[in-house]
Amino acid sequence: MTEAEFIRLRDAITAATGDRHLPELYRTLVLTTRTRRFTLHPEPVRTSSSESVTILHTLLGIELKIGKHRLACPDLATARYLQVFARLGLTEVAVPYDISQLPRIADELESGWQYFRLLVENRTAELPPRTRRTVRNRLLEQVRLAIEALGSGDKMPTFNQNTRQRTIAR
Repeated sequence: MTEAEFIRLRDAITAATGDRHLPELYRTLVLTTRTRRFTLHPEPVRTSSSESVTILHTLLGIELKIGKHRLACPDLATARYLQVFARLGLTEVAVPYDISQLPRIADELESGWQYFRLLVENRTAELPPRTRRTVRNRLLEQVRLAIEALGSGDKMPTFNQNTRQRTIAR
């Protein structure tokens, strides 16, 4: 596949996903709210397949397994949210501070991820397996770079606390 064909395919997939494109979902659903930075793993973990990122239900709670690394999560919604970004190989991501929004955002991100995968599979079905893997990895790299360019937010959220100080009459 030539570079021009890859660019046409990438643009077609981006146009087809529209509002469900992962960087667009991240920008509109996550970065427009108050967030905190979350480190998934200190070094990038490139997974060979999305199956190497799984959610585990253990006796101690819910964990997200990224390759050989395990990450404790407070609830299932957080694990589902982080799983999408771990599949892309991101090291840091912004997490909404309001955890009541996480299930809805995780649903949107997961459906965007599945739609992206289906589009890539359908558009590359006629290619040889090795070329298909290369194109898929390059497309995932493009999505990862777009999300990294958007940023992972501040380490801690900012709290605007405007308090008035009373003046004491003497």
